[in-house]
Amino acid sequence: MKRIILLAAITVFGVATSNAQTAKKTAKKADTPAKVETPKVDGAGMLFENETIDYGTIPHNSDGKREFVFVNNGNKPLTIESTQGSCGCTVPSKPEGSIAPGAKGVIGVKYATDRVGPFTKTVTIKSNAAGQETKVVTIKGTVLPDAPADGATPTKS
Repeated sequence: MKRIILLAAITVFGVATSNAQTAKKTAKKADTPAKVETPKVDGAGMLFENETIDYGTIPHNSDGKREFVFVNNGNKPLTIESTQGSCGCTVPSKPEGSIAPGAKGVIGVKYATDRVGPFTKTVTIKSNAAGQETKVVTIKGTVLPDAPADGATPTKS
């Protein structure tokens, strides 16, 4: 009877130990970050780091300049033909010249932060990118009103 109990205890201990070692190996594999490969395109390509820029909550008349960064993931030079904001308060700028395969490019955008309140605007980009000759990216956020100069809350008259 003692031998059976001893044999059962050794078996349970052995199984528990081997499972713990397997779990450690699995955890180590999961901790290694996966290498992200940029998908390649035949022709010119345009792959953005972010297609939406969130300004968050910003003060009135603060700096409204931001940048959309992209990479030419194709095998031919990328040319940005034009950039167009969805309204006059959103002014984009395009890179001059061509972006070589594998090179990064930047499309600047300036939002007029003199307009108070939430906003969501788009920038339309026209290029020679294969399969996406027209690309739309977005900016969004909220512009806070100016605080009263004396620190008091305004009263209605």
